[in-house]
Amino acid sequence: MTATWITFGLYFLILLGLGLLAWQRTQNLSDYLLGGRRLGSGVTALSAGASDMSGWLLLGLPGYAYVAGLEAGWIALGLLIGTWLNWKLTASRLRIATERLDDSLTLPDYFQRRFADTSGLLRVVPAVFILLFFSLYVSAGLVAGGRLFETLFELPYLWAVAAGALAIIVYTFMGGYLAVSWTDALQALLMLLALVAVVVMVLGGAGDQGLFEAVAASNRELLNPFTSSDGSPLTLLAIISLMAWGLGYFGQPHVLARFMGIQGAGQLVRARQIAVGWVSICLIAAVMVGVAGIGGLAETLDGEATETVFIRLVELLFHPVIAGICLAAILAAIMSTADSQLLVASSVVSEDFYKGWIRPDASQGELVWVGRAAVIAIALIAFWLAANPERMVLDLVAYAWAGLGAAFGPVIVMSLYWSRMSRAGAVAGMISGGLMVVVWSRLEGGLFEVYEILPGVIIAALAAVLFSLLRPDDRARQRFEVMLPGTPLK
Repeated sequence: MTATWITFGLYFLILLGLGLLAWQRTQNLSDYLLGGRRLGSGVTALSAGASDMSGWLLLGLPGYAYVAGLEAGWIALGLLIGTWLNWKLTASRLRIATERLDDSLTLPDYFQRRFADTSGLLRVVPAVFILLFFSLYVSAGLVAGGRLFETLFELPYLWAVAAGALAIIVYTFMGGYLAVSWTDALQALLMLLALVAVVVMVLGGAGDQGLFEAVAASNRELLNPFTSSDGSPLTLLAIISLMAWGLGYFGQPHVLARFMGIQGAGQLVRARQIAVGWVSICLIAAVMVGVAGIGGLAETLDGEATETVFIRLVELLFHPVIAGICLAAILAAIMSTADSQLLVASSVVSEDFYKGWIRPDASQGELVWVGRAAVIAIALIAFWLAANPERMVLDLVAYAWAGLGAAFGPVIVMSLYWSRMSRAGAVAGMISGGLMVVVWSRLEGGLFEVYEILPGVIIAALAAVLFSLLRPDDRARQRFEVMLPGTPLK
């Protein structure tokens, strides 16, 4: 226990040091929100991966694999394909477009300038969805942090959640985008090493029986990706629904912000290679950890405890010092997503609400401090949402991921490739996609077991196309040519 406390203490000191260094290099709002667009490919790729995966990678996904076996591999496959497509289709165009459209710093900022919106609607609608779903997303991180501290240090749940929230707030408040990106890159490496270390130790210690034989002795159906744990076959719709997680990437503002903040579009090819490699290894290892827990743990985990399978294996396999490092990876995963989401949400408050509606002439210094105040306010809202210890990390992440992916994904992609997309189409796509996720999640039974991101994305895309054709917009077509000169109008 003492070794684990020391490891966590050293880890926090490193994060604090990076936050202080970033504080010294943050001079204006562009620095605070996008790091002055000067990060390289390595930091961009690793920080994007870490901010994307969150504590879900070490708690939620292994927990799901522990319950469902190799069925969880469909989620991993969908996420891997989604990662590659997002870097391939979105990254370069979004980086170029946001800079050419008057140096747009946030997604609402980009939407307003891309569609020449003078009403302010394309600032308000995306800002509302970002604040709504990010509050839930950050609360998922706080629940994961609470579960970690509660399991390791036997802290009361609320105290455990508060400890994680305080750690995230401190360096995000100080250093903004630079602090978040530097710490996320470090945390990505730590997450990778921890997952691989557990898998290697499990495989090495499986003995004559072997890992998969041990799992088969418990429930052979868990080793069949085409059946559920009770032996019933997975339908094609069920597999598509699991893989539909990958659709969410195109609409995640905290991931898209990494594309916007890289030094130049030319570095994105190398960044894509690093990001896809990191994601591939981590997703495979996370599923393997969950499967390893089936045959490797003497006790049977139920309910919320299934999401502690990684923690239990680490405590079982490693010396306390090494265990402390591996368990710090959970905190790294939690913080690397929560900090990015807090930063994006604070940018909405400072850039899109405060500057856009309250004080258009606010100074750069004033906007930075508004952003810092927003970090604290949003974190407190997320803390309130995380107060229920029975919340599952996977469920919270799934809902927020679907909401953001459906509200923004189709609109982002179409805005970068289709010149005829209009302001009306963008608004309709966002509202219909976001609301469909909210409505679908309330429906139960039969076909309504489909993951809500799938109908959300379909409805958003259809609404965006229909309203763009019904309400054409010449100004939006002209902005497309300014954004991507030389691109044929289609």
